[in-house]
Amino acid sequence: MQFTAFSYILFLPCVCLLYYLLPHRFRWVLLLLASYFFYACWNAKYALLMLLSTAVTFASGVLIDKANRFGQRAPRVKKCLVALSLGVNLSILILFKYYGFFLDSFQALMKQLEWTLHLPDFSPLLPVGISFYTFQAMSYTIDVYRGSIPCQYHFGKYALYVSFFPQLVAGPIERSTNLLPQFEEVHTPDAKEIRDGLMLIVLGMFQKLVIADRLAKTVDLVYNDAGAYGGPAYLIATLFFTFQIYCDFGGYSNIAIGSAKLLGFRLMRNFNHPYLARSIKEFWRRWHISLSTWFKDYLYIPLGGNRISKADWALNIMIVFLVSGLWHGAAWTFVIWGALHGLYQLIGEFTLTWKRKARAFLHIEEDSGIQVFLSTFITFCLVAFAWGFFRVNSFADAMVIFSRLGQDWNIDAIQALAKAVGKEEFILSWILIAVLYLADWVSERKDLWTSLKNCCLPVRWVVYYAALLTIILFGVYGKTGTFIYFQF
Repeated sequence: MQFTAFSYILFLPCVCLLYYLLPHRFRWVLLLLASYFFYACWNAKYALLMLLSTAVTFASGVLIDKANRFGQRAPRVKKCLVALSLGVNLSILILFKYYGFFLDSFQALMKQLEWTLHLPDFSPLLPVGISFYTFQAMSYTIDVYRGSIPCQYHFGKYALYVSFFPQLVAGPIERSTNLLPQFEEVHTPDAKEIRDGLMLIVLGMFQKLVIADRLAKTVDLVYNDAGAYGGPAYLIATLFFTFQIYCDFGGYSNIAIGSAKLLGFRLMRNFNHPYLARSIKEFWRRWHISLSTWFKDYLYIPLGGNRISKADWALNIMIVFLVSGLWHGAAWTFVIWGALHGLYQLIGEFTLTWKRKARAFLHIEEDSGIQVFLSTFITFCLVAFAWGFFRVNSFADAMVIFSRLGQDWNIDAIQALAKAVGKEEFILSWILIAVLYLADWVSERKDLWTSLKNCCLPVRWVVYYAALLTIILFGVYGKTGTFIYFQF
């Protein structure tokens, strides 16, 4: 069930109405049934896979909580239980998402060595959102082991934590410390929360239908025919994809957070104007915040964080970003994307002294306008370049694109691309990018969201109706539709 589908527009109000009509003690049952129905609309069989992950991590949490009875052996028993829980979940993830990738890579290596080895083929349909709910389930096991949260002995409420439908398919990846306690709260209809939730849903719909899916027309045209275009087309398509993926994933996150708000739940913020970041390190504090903090807390810090030597720290940074790249997709292009971000961070860290000396030599203040502009622009260019590897259909396509970057640098090539897409659509795409970037820039300095909520009622209603009318008139329907992060 797509967030932008008419079925979801009917599903969400029905769930909200029933939720507030039911007594508090039965509400978790409604939400759990609604969540599994929501997921089963894609593939009912894979709901059983999510149930398996849920059962394993729930049982692990209970056993870890009871492990103190083993006395001196308790720490060892707890570690074994955590390892078992993580092992089962990672095995599910590897089998359904990465087996084909590892098999193809291994067979390619064997072919190069002229060895023959036949391994069983296993190519199931990738379960929607498997990377999200397995990471969420694994974090619970680790939190119970660390003592960050009490063990949840109510299987139904724990199953709801793993499957909560607003953020099930593409996040935010919620922490047990934030979401589980909210299932014990008694939520009553709150006009302010409902208004804020609806505003976020409308904003998310606008980002997805009006901006992301419109930009996708140009991006798909160019990237799905890698050898047909020259440098300008690839540059424009990569720029468009940079904003497409932001609006696509940011739109999903806003709809998810808004849907949860209608029910009284508070999900974490997932984006904070990422393209205004002045360094790659800052970019990852603003982009997909729930995932970047997950890797920080459950991988980077256990590896040693910044409390180790520079060489070990550099190795750990590369490990985190390579794993992040692989988390996003089972292809070498995603690994390259992750590796680029890791290298960006290392270069940024190891050139700090050089950059300070350069600013001093040029008499440029660290927070001066020119410094802010240059650092923001360079960071944006680096991020956009990496997004190109994220978007290409294969490594071979990436090589074709690189070989053609120096070709067709003339106005005719740009006009040909505009004609292929549609001149009106092409121009509107540029206008929307400019408006989006301007809105982010202004919001960084003055909270537009809060300003809108504080406006008088007539002004707010004018904005609401204008946004809805814009979605209806300029939204792209029935052509692209699926959110990009559903494949992860």
